Amino acid sequence: MFSGIIEEVGKVVKVTDSADGRRLQILAPEVIKDVKLGDSISCNGTCLTVVEFDKESFAVEAVWETLRRTNLGTLAEGDPVNLERALKFSDRLGGHLVSGHVDAIATVCNIEKEGFSSVWSFELEPGLAPFFVEKGSVAINGVSLTVVDFPQDNKEKFVFRVALIPHTLTVTTFGQLCVGSQVNIETDIVARYVARWLAPSLGLDADKLPFAAGAQKP
Repeated sequence: MFSGIIEEVGKVVKVTDSADGRRLQILAPEVIKDVKLGDSISCNGTCLTVVEFDKESFAVEAVWETLRRTNLGTLAEGDPVNLERALKFSDRLGGHLVSGHVDAIATVCNIEKEGFSSVWSFELEPGLAPFFVEKGSVAINGVSLTVVDFPQDNKEKFVFRVALIPHTLTVTTFGQLCVGSQVNIETDIVARYVARWLAPSLGLDADKLPFAAGAQKP
């Protein structure tokens, strides 16, 4: 599990494709300090396993299904990546519980300046709308954020908004995103559990809920 508080913005230094998927070598001198083989690291909100590391970087592997369902498939050498190591039981939970299983990809559709902060709008598949509430939590590229509102919510289009302070833009990859950028979305895990529990009583198939086929850790 993760908290959605980014520890370091790493840099992709090598991308290697194979028949099974893709290996990403990521430069991360801070995160690497206590990493071990088999550790879980959130990379842009996707939980991946460390398969190799040295003094300054680590390697993770993602299967093609994960690459299709997340924005990891678009990463190239030199691209920044939000990184967070898995939580310890003794850690403060500064954000919210994040599993590292991405539900969908959203698109940045608007950025508005409001005082010292900025309000970002994201367009997402309408099927995930029920898992959003105003002032609820959402993980975007692994960053724990609070939903401001959702100005468009219908069968054709769902748009939600979050507010970002300058600090967040500085310590995450948000400062390098723009309108049209694609981001990984993980809805609140509590909302997902509630939906699965209630599905039978509502006459719904829990296995056909929008997040049921989300990207999983390889």
